[in-house]
Amino acid sequence: MKTKKSQENEIQPKINPNADVVNQYTGEKWYYTDTVKDHFFNPRNLMLDDPDEAQYDAVGMVGSPACGDMMKMWLKISVEGECVQEMKWRTFGCGSAIAATSIFSVMVTENGGLPLADALKIKPQHIMERLGGLPNRKIHCSVLADKAFRKAANEYFRKTGQVNRIIIEGARVVDAKLNITDKDIEEAVLEGAVDLESVQKKLKVGVGSPEVITEAEQLIRFYKEKYYG
Repeated sequence: MKTKKSQENEIQPKINPNADVVNQYTGEKWYYTDTVKDHFFNPRNLMLDDPDEAQYDAVGMVGSPACGDMMKMWLKISVEGECVQEMKWRTFGCGSAIAATSIFSVMVTENGGLPLADALKIKPQHIMERLGGLPNRKIHCSVLADKAFRKAANEYFRKTGQVNRIIIEGARVVDAKLNITDKDIEEAVLEGAVDLESVQKKLKVGVGSPEVITEAEQLIRFYKEKYYG
């Protein structure tokens, strides 16, 4: 006959008593799921060598190595159906960022590739669900992949003349014809474009709207001073 104590033990979830990471300053313990560990130790679609970017339809990068986490993505989009045929990535980030991007790359390319419109509907919480969760302090890592993918998608929309589909979030539009924002210019400067000519190579800002060039140049000087002194 089972005692009340043994019955209680049976219904209690089994928790690994050994934390995967312990913060040396606060003692906080972080636990990672088997899926997170798998995608950290065996990342899918990771780009190890510098690619020929001409072979890809779009490139997106967010963050900066000088500031911490950085993510870069390369996309191949099919002409028919506009599906994500290939997504390669590279990051300077923690294990959670690596795992989150790895599983995200699987989500957008599995079963022949998601249509780009559907891939853009994937939210950080969907990435978290596929991973089985992340420690609270690491939830932001799932956002990094989402932002880089949206940046790459915006580049694809610009290249293909679909400027009405460019995603604008929390930024001020500088060039209305091309949907270029102050955030786009800031990220271009972070990527090393520190004058109008190099920023225009990336964004074409002001090419069809010369009236915005003065504002663009002011923003370039501001961000150059902010990040490079």
